[in-house]
Amino acid sequence: MRTRTRLLAVLALWAASCWAQPHPASAAVGSAPVAWTRDDAMDGGNDEPGSFMVRVVRKGEAVRGLPIAARQISPRYDWQGRSWTLDDFMRAYNVSGVLVLKDGQIILERYGSGRSPTDRWVSQSVAKSVTSLLAGAAINDGKLRLEDNVVQFVPELKGSAYDGVTVRQLLMMSSGVKWDEAYLSGTSDLAKYYQAAAKGDPIADFMKTLPRVHPPGSTFHYNTAEAHLAGIVVARAAGMPLADYLSEKIWKPYGMERDAAWHVDNQGRELAGCCLLMTLADYARLGQFALDDGVAGGKRVLPAGWMAESTQRQIDNGRPAPAGYGYFWWIGPEAYEASGIYGQSILVYPKDRLVIAVNSAWPAPDDKALFAALGAFQKAVRDAARALDKQKLSAR
Repeated sequence: MRTRTRLLAVLALWAASCWAQPHPASAAVGSAPVAWTRDDAMDGGNDEPGSFMVRVVRKGEAVRGLPIAARQISPRYDWQGRSWTLDDFMRAYNVSGVLVLKDGQIILERYGSGRSPTDRWVSQSVAKSVTSLLAGAAINDGKLRLEDNVVQFVPELKGSAYDGVTVRQLLMMSSGVKWDEAYLSGTSDLAKYYQAAAKGDPIADFMKTLPRVHPPGSTFHYNTAEAHLAGIVVARAAGMPLADYLSEKIWKPYGMERDAAWHVDNQGRELAGCCLLMTLADYARLGQFALDDGVAGGKRVLPAGWMAESTQRQIDNGRPAPAGYGYFWWIGPEAYEASGIYGQSILVYPKDRLVIAVNSAWPAPDDKALFAALGAFQKAVRDAARALDKQKLSAR
């Protein structure tokens, strides 16, 4: 609890900016931000502040069904010297939901922590991968190029260390700008970013002051603020708020089941590196959309080959090849993942046609042991899905 309390103390500074009335100019185009509270019927999440500003991501009239497969899985696996079941995993790691799609059909769906299928859960950094999808949509629309300079869209950063950084380098977390992401420190760059957000504009007031320590494109530095910056780039390229663009490009045409909500800062800009609230089934649909190569309603939303490129190892992030980092996606030997602190994940195995969505409320944001536990469970799910395939073959 002590680590959670320390992190919430830092986030409280950011929450102050979310409570503030957004700058009027932010609502000039598209939907206006609205205030939500923990008691709002549309809200769901894990340890969110009591009140915050969001922009709603509107769904369309049609909902993409997720049929239940004739055969279901119930993973059992050995890890750390003991046998585990699905229930064991969910209880031990405060898991609020697990949903697994195989060939677009549900082979496992389970809820915990008092959650229901209609409740939303905060994405944390899973939203970064959603921002990557929207960058692809803007490229497909001819409104953005990977070679574009960030300052073309964010002139507030002209003359700073970000001048000369491309959109591609931003999506790779390789701007070369100094950054400390430490979640539990009140003096990290991440904390200072949210402190600046509580007072004004963190882009102009804080990010512009950061020094460059590496040549752009050369070195991986995980940086949530740069994902927020990427969201500003995409929104300005698209000419509309990021939540509206998400609604237009994915939420409506792909048939998401419920409206989502995206936290905004006191400028009314979506926090593109985190904080997208959605149902568990819509987490899974996002994974399926990626698996479907960015096609929705029979129309291409993402450029052909975008998913293959963005989920390839684009830069070394300290993990042995072929693992690494893509365009706001974590890359494994056979899978790619949208991952967020406290145990949020969309893991996609393309060859297996498998999507594993997990939502949790871990006691710490990024403890390696917690990620290892999640990885052991994900492997067990994949093994169970492969066993299901073998059963189908033998039954023919």
